Amino acid sequence: MADFYPYLIASLPMLHFGMKPPFSFERFLEVCSPLIPEKDFQLVRTLPQPEQYFKKGKKHQIIQKWIEFDVALRNELVKIRATKKHIEPATYLRTDGYSGSSLAPAIMAVNINTSVLDAEKILDETRWKALEELATGHYFDLDFLITYAYKLLILQRWENIRSADGTILLKQALQH
Repeated sequence: MADFYPYLIASLPMLHFGMKPPFSFERFLEVCSPLIPEKDFQLVRTLPQPEQYFKKGKKHQIIQKWIEFDVALRNELVKIRATKKHIEPATYLRTDGYSGSSLAPAIMAVNINTSVLDAEKILDETRWKALEELATGHYFDLDFLITYAYKLLILQRWENIRSADGTILLKQALQH
């Protein structure tokens, strides 16, 4: 199978944080499937989510960078939350290897925010900006498609939040 990355990526709508997703992640996969090599499609189809970050195995470079960033962001949250509860955070921290820009401003904004929803929005905006940085210099390749897929998942998450019952979502958020 020849890859048609330029054609595929040029046909995808631009994504902006906060917008309604132009299509579902499943539809995105349907569009990608005939246009990229099977091994690349499987990589995009099975992008690691937080609960899968530490599974053994070599990861694609941009996915590894994404995981390092997201784990570092989550570690900073652990530190703040542990301090509030007067417990030692070290037990809950994960190795991240992140060496990018400081996450302190975003974490402080989350920490002082009284709205759980607004705090989550700040976190996802921070993630979005990190994905933008990871995509820099990648225009018609697999790395761009991976960052696009993660952005689409963020948009889909917020669409689910907008259309869901707020009480149920709050209960679920507090359980995690």
